Amino acid sequence: MPAPFTSLQAIFFDLDGTLIDSLADLAEAVNRMLDDRGYPRRDPGLFNEFVGDGVLKLVQRALPDEVRDEAAIKACADEYLAHYQDLWHDRTQPYAGIIETLAALRAQGLKLGVISNKPHRFTVLCCEYFFGPDIFDGVLGQRPAVPRKPDPAGAFELAGQLGVPVSRCAYVGDSGVDMKFGVNSGMRRIGVRWGFRSEQELRDNGAEAMVSQAQDIVRLVADE
Repeated sequence: MPAPFTSLQAIFFDLDGTLIDSLADLAEAVNRMLDDRGYPRRDPGLFNEFVGDGVLKLVQRALPDEVRDEAAIKACADEYLAHYQDLWHDRTQPYAGIIETLAALRAQGLKLGVISNKPHRFTVLCCEYFFGPDIFDGVLGQRPAVPRKPDPAGAFELAGQLGVPVSRCAYVGDSGVDMKFGVNSGMRRIGVRWGFRSEQELRDNGAEAMVSQAQDIVRLVADE
């Protein structure tokens, strides 16, 4: 029997599509890489399906089919990251109510963290730039030696750092990968309706609760 939401000790969040709306900057960085290579640009409306599984998968999905070999994907990923370095906060913004929600959750005594498939360097940059250096108790982005979500390694690592059992943690995310991550690690799962993927995808992959606005998370953990 899972612990009720009211007994949580920590809430961990996905970043892109959950805390920040970063799709325009991600898409533009990929498209500038495609421009450099003489490949056709991708419609920005496609990127909500391209993101979520790390940089290599993002680039692979954006490249023309005939150039998706391993060496090309790796080289293009490096070029994409160079462009993203110039763009990462151009149009990206926190979603409505997120900053206030994080403050309210901290006021309830919950530990807060971020676990993302975004490269660790950019995950830390975004968290500190948009939310300040003190709101999160731990931030983990994708690192070469750690399997990406939905592998549960990041959840066990961060829970261990914060001294809380994973069964008393919840994961908030906007994709099926996020919900599978919660299932695989034994965390509670909260899906957001404002992100990059559909509610059906979230429910199909293990979402236990769905929220329509950020403040709903506060009510969920206080009133269940």
